Amino acid sequence: MIFAPASIGFATGFSLILAIGAQNAFVLQQGLRRRYVFAVCLTCAMSDALLIAAGVAGFGVAVSALPWLPAVMRVLGAAFLFAYGAVRFRAAWRGAYDMVEATRTQSFRAAILTCLAFTWLNPHVYLDTLALIGAASTRYTDSAKIAFGGGAMLASFVFFFGLGYGARLLAPIMSSPRAWRVLDVVIGTIMWALAALLAFGG
Repeated sequence: MIFAPASIGFATGFSLILAIGAQNAFVLQQGLRRRYVFAVCLTCAMSDALLIAAGVAGFGVAVSALPWLPAVMRVLGAAFLFAYGAVRFRAAWRGAYDMVEATRTQSFRAAILTCLAFTWLNPHVYLDTLALIGAASTRYTDSAKIAFGGGAMLASFVFFFGLGYGARLLAPIMSSPRAWRVLDVVIGTIMWALAALLAFGG
């Protein structure tokens, strides 16, 4: 019976991505702005699905053979998070007009590239998908293992699309310039905190 491993896979995957991080904050921001929401959510979910598939297939073993990779990913990830956090602090400082204009002029390509950077330059996503989910899947074999991985992938799709489109429920709260400023400060703080953890947390 594959329902049990699929359910466990779903719960495992959902719990790992539930915490607010850089990727989730970006999806929330795009959802509030209603800009490229479907494409951003799909990009995040598909990226997770690829990494989960690799983890379940045992690619985590190959990654462990590259001892220099975690350090490189930490440096790249920290640099990107610091830069994006600075952008958000600058937007909050300059005020609502700047944020509205940025929303109108942001290109589809820029949004997707930013989304990909948040996903693939984040070392923690490799820990969650390749290592943790990959390790958890080893208790299963054959169809049960596939079901476990499928459940974890489904959790990513449910979470990201729920976050992206559910953000619209916050639209009345985010109708004031002050609320957008607060959101940008919060997002900037999250980015810089995560950058510090990556750079100095080991």
